[in-house]
Amino acid sequence: MKLTISPKIKAELDPGFVPAALWNQAYRKAVKVSGKAQKIVIALSRPSGTCSTYETEVFPHEGEYQALNTKYVERIVKFLLWMKGGYKVTIAGSQGIADALAKIYSASGLRAFDCDIMGERIYGRPFEVVGVPYENAPKSHEIEVALGGHTDGYRIGFDLGGSDRKCAAVANGEVVYTDEVRWDPYFEKNPEYHRKGIVDSIKRAAAHMPRIDSIGGSSAGVIVENQPRIASLFRGVSREDFDAKVVNIFKDIEKEFNVPMIVANDGEVTALAAAMSMKCSGVLGIALGTSLAAGYVNVSGNITDWLDELAFAPIDYRENGPIDEWSGDEGCGVQFFSQQGIARLAPLAGLEFPDEMKFPERLVEVQKLMEQNDERAAAIFRTIGVCFGYSIAHYADFYDLHNLLILGRVTSGEGGEIILKEAEATLKAEFPELAKQIKFRIPDETFKRHGQAVVAASLPLLK
Repeated sequence: MKLTISPKIKAELDPGFVPAALWNQAYRKAVKVSGKAQKIVIALSRPSGTCSTYETEVFPHEGEYQALNTKYVERIVKFLLWMKGGYKVTIAGSQGIADALAKIYSASGLRAFDCDIMGERIYGRPFEVVGVPYENAPKSHEIEVALGGHTDGYRIGFDLGGSDRKCAAVANGEVVYTDEVRWDPYFEKNPEYHRKGIVDSIKRAAAHMPRIDSIGGSSAGVIVENQPRIASLFRGVSREDFDAKVVNIFKDIEKEFNVPMIVANDGEVTALAAAMSMKCSGVLGIALGTSLAAGYVNVSGNITDWLDELAFAPIDYRENGPIDEWSGDEGCGVQFFSQQGIARLAPLAGLEFPDEMKFPERLVEVQKLMEQNDERAAAIFRTIGVCFGYSIAHYADFYDLHNLLILGRVTSGEGGEIILKEAEATLKAEFPELAKQIKFRIPDETFKRHGQAVVAASLPLLK
């Protein structure tokens, strides 16, 4: 059995793109029409005792339905793992699907990367997939906390990206200094390079205030209790050096300056930035930069203990789609909404760059061409916009989404305006009700470049 997907709007340079939202929509319709729907619950457990659940319906797991069921549930599990996190996945209502996923998410399976990262690397315990009867499904238990919004005292904020690091000095709510320094941490093997860079940015900001009362940071990657558990910024560092020198890098810097310090995922800081500056909630913040960062402020105005690492979340369901070289998976967001996405689409638009040219440099060249009204550059941004529009609908299947903040280096200039225009048009064409519900929030260029550092400064609560 095969599903037929017919997007109303084709991705110009990437016509094979199969929007996850439309594929899931077609699957669910087929299940309903069949009259054979069976309920299942997907539950993700975390060591803190929190548990996230997702209920859906599937075909009986037999015959021609098995492959379709496995794809549908596996892609949802993959999304939920990187959205919410968990060391244990429980499939309640279908032992067959649970058994299939247990093989896929194993040390020797297709998702060995996710098995390792979600287990030992993030949560410090073996990862597992188990099946239970539907009536024994784990119950949902979520937590939320207030974070940020503090303006008293002399604060420093930094934002660590893959091509630059930014810092800000904020004195009693007033931004007195911002700075941006190019760096290249992506494949740097020595973590001392990262430490020195972070300390340098802090000292640059500190020079513009009489004292430091606190330090707040925004960083790519999974950050748990100020500890990086996995981050593209440190992907060049060996596992041994990561465990020995990177896990406590922020805690060591906190001791060096002897002031309160909080470091959060850059996506969370993006969402907080929108919630604070625009006085709204139900915000998904998306940063299109070296990678794809995301963060969520719920409808109560608080954050959760979710991961929100949408770089690894699948949004394209085609067979043999673009492969993420880190995780080895197909169709993940990072291959579309980042500098990597620009580099992937450039040859399809007729732009050839030397192999040795780094992705940030390719983005700069494409943006320069956009300033010259080059149609090849415009086609790249239009393609990203269409894919983004469909992906927003997919995100809305998992998040209670009312406001969408978009920023990051890829969104700078006219190219960013094209991305948003195409995304909104796509959403209106395919999902008109969602288009009415979701408000696009667009910061100005200054905020795009330095806003995360400024908001990061507001993270610590002074005693």
